[in-house]
Amino acid sequence: MKIICIGRNYIDHAKELDNPVPKRPLVFMKPSSALLVNNKPFYHPEFSESIHYEVEVVLKIGRNGRHVQPEFAPQYIEQIGLGIDFTARDLQSQLKAKGHPWEIAKGFDGSAVISPFFPTADFALDTLEFELVKNGEVVQHGNTKDMIFSFTDIITYVSQYFKLQQGDLIYTGTPAGVGPITIGDQLEGVLYTKEGEKRSAFRCDIR
Repeated sequence: MKIICIGRNYIDHAKELDNPVPKRPLVFMKPSSALLVNNKPFYHPEFSESIHYEVEVVLKIGRNGRHVQPEFAPQYIEQIGLGIDFTARDLQSQLKAKGHPWEIAKGFDGSAVISPFFPTADFALDTLEFELVKNGEVVQHGNTKDMIFSFTDIITYVSQYFKLQQGDLIYTGTPAGVGPITIGDQLEGVLYTKEGEKRSAFRCDIR
């Protein structure tokens, strides 16, 4: 099982971090040990003083395939979830400034919060709304219509390089509004169904 992540997939998020807007999907990966499931708490690591939340729609891949053509890409999405890509922003900035890889800033243990998965039929995938609520206040609100690269674009692009396998997860990028966490914070992820109903996806306490 692979955890494939797409960076800078919302223009406003790229701008808020003063990053260039990509012309093709920016791909990085997390190890399976990064997964944080079942609403378990996130323990703030000692190696960073600036862990940021980044809420993202997550695709669960339902079949194997490589070099997937655009017309077939939607068939590879088995279910939809919501997650957080926790990022050690201070480490990432230091490593980027030196031109070094920044896996340790993205792939550390517990850095990939994931919700249970839901049937795709419950959602309008092209206009899927989602939120991150921090201590009762909405801090991120996104809609997949604002993605630079659609789900189809992502699956088509990634499968050129990595064989997609059943059970793989793809974190599809975060909208603007990312920010730091502190011990004692409570995060909640929310998805909106195609009928506009709010569906609580996960809760995550910061300890």
